[in-house]
Amino acid sequence: MEVFEAISKRHSYRGDFTQAIVPRTDLVRIVEAGIMAPSGKNAQTTEFVIADNPETIAAIADIVHKHFIRTAKALIACVVHPEPVFHGFSFEVEDCAAAVENMLLAITALRYASVWIDGNIRLEDRARKIGSLLSVPEPKYVRVILPIGVPAEEPAPCGKKPFNERAYFDCYKRGKTDG
Repeated sequence: MEVFEAISKRHSYRGDFTQAIVPRTDLVRIVEAGIMAPSGKNAQTTEFVIADNPETIAAIADIVHKHFIRTAKALIACVVHPEPVFHGFSFEVEDCAAAVENMLLAITALRYASVWIDGNIRLEDRARKIGSLLSVPEPKYVRVILPIGVPAEEPAPCGKKPFNERAYFDCYKRGKTDG
């Protein structure tokens, strides 16, 4: 799938997945896409735990309280390290976000589906519980999880605002284009 097609087809899928297995070769390709993402000062602080054991996935689904995760055939946990890399600043959130977007596009290109789960795991100490389950050492922590599988249902289209409502040339709200 061509990159712009993957971008236009990428969607957040919160439905059940089929029983089709996601081969480890595809999981490696997906995570390699994340590894290729840019990172602040090229520190490459985002790491990944790939779960394809049904028991591990079920345990994470129990922590997150989302049934559809239980039907996923794989799950990628993005692990970040809040170490300062530039004048006391750390870029773990930005680095993780870049990696996640690359992986979401790879997931789409390989004709799987996923959803970026971040806010949910910040509630009720869930990220720490997932990290503990996956043996993530502190001060590193799980920032995002991506359940992966073949979608059991066709996704509903999610409309995006048009270019001229979100992008401007030269100055905010000025220099808008007609296209």
